[in-house]
Amino acid sequence: MGQESFIYSFVARGTMILAEYTEFTGNFPSIAAQCLQKLPSSSNSKFTYNCDHHTFNFLVEDGFAYCVVAKDALSKQISIAFLERVKADFNKRYGGGKASTAIPKSLNKEFGPVMKEHMKYIVDHAEEIEKLIKVKAQVSEVKSIMLENIDKAIDRGENLTVLTDKTENLRSQAQEYKKQGTQVRRKLWYQNMKIKLVVLGILLLLVLIIWLSVCHGFNCTD
Repeated sequence: MGQESFIYSFVARGTMILAEYTEFTGNFPSIAAQCLQKLPSSSNSKFTYNCDHHTFNFLVEDGFAYCVVAKDALSKQISIAFLERVKADFNKRYGGGKASTAIPKSLNKEFGPVMKEHMKYIVDHAEEIEKLIKVKAQVSEVKSIMLENIDKAIDRGENLTVLTDKTENLRSQAQEYKKQGTQVRRKLWYQNMKIKLVVLGILLLLVLIIWLSVCHGFNCTD
């Protein structure tokens, strides 16, 4: 992928182009300007038009439009990634200042070379950027699935309430079983001790009887 994948770019306030950059000749600036006139001025969104094997990509936000014309072999995601970088850089440099007062194409000299550098960066890192875009898309898909599952769970709120009640009942039963188990173990321990005491008493009684018998047989006296 060469830098020639990007043909032309501009930044506009409303329909007024403040800065533009290209190294090519052709009618793409006029076509891009015509597309700019048709963009909804009140919406923040992304638009792509196709013409003569080229894509005209627009990023519209807060009254400003960022455009790049690219060969149609270049993915839309890469073009949008370029526009996002241009938008961030433009706002950082001119947001709240020159951006709102600049006259048509007055920022060409300052910002034109900047757009050229962003074109080069995107082209040089296209593979990494595409991988990052895929990861973000996967994360977004997982997030959407999770939100959908949450919505379904909310829709099944009545069933969830029943399930919660059953869970609480099971937890109460488990606590009751645990309590009963403790009581049974304590009862068995007392019974065991009782048996041991009875056996001990019998043994003591037998020892006493044997002792008395021995003493009687030998006439135990002082």
